[in-house]
Amino acid sequence: MQEFRTNNPKTHFCLFSELSREQIASLRLQEVDRVYKKGESLFEEGGYPKALYVVYKGIVKIHKYGTNGKEQITRLASAGDLIGYRSILNEEQYSASASAVEETCLFKIPSDAFITLIKENSDFALKVMKMLAEDLRNAEKQVIDMAQKSVREKVAEALILLSDKFGVNEHTAALNSILTRKEIGDIAGVTTESAIRTISDFNKEQIIEIEGKRILIKDVTKLQREIL
Repeated sequence: MQEFRTNNPKTHFCLFSELSREQIASLRLQEVDRVYKKGESLFEEGGYPKALYVVYKGIVKIHKYGTNGKEQITRLASAGDLIGYRSILNEEQYSASASAVEETCLFKIPSDAFITLIKENSDFALKVMKMLAEDLRNAEKQVIDMAQKSVREKVAEALILLSDKFGVNEHTAALNSILTRKEIGDIAGVTTESAIRTISDFNKEQIIEIEGKRILIKDVTKLQREIL
């Protein structure tokens, strides 16, 4: 049996942090649903939601494919994040796909239990509304960034996002998440080739350092200046 807690402070401040034991029990959050291997799909765009996913450990990417077949990563979810709740609320098909970036453990909450709690708990419903508002703000920002920012700005912002969301090793300054150059490009909204070239430029300029697949951030101030 696993409790709905991790060492990530964000998890204790998530949507479920103030629920009573009885309410948490009603959501069946006592057990990790399963472990998803790297690359394994949680759900596909166009499918119908039957459950809400809560990340216990690991990283999940939410992604879509454009008309040209190019993948676009719209969001990365880590410990404490919820996945698929908008489709449940709207009673519609998934608008994107989700898959594990690394080995990931998830809680799975039945859709009907989630909806029941929203109807019965106004504080919980308000938190869900705030979460929806934040998602909308982030989506609007992403649209503006895609239209107005240069490749350097987009890649720099993607690296800062990864640093902020997953942290860096305090001894080496390496990003705690290891993503492929393609995945970084998909997050930034640029081609894989552009991501590789820009990361190489940042390396030459000693803004970052590359050690195998890992990226070490050497000068976060210079990286932040790229997007100001």
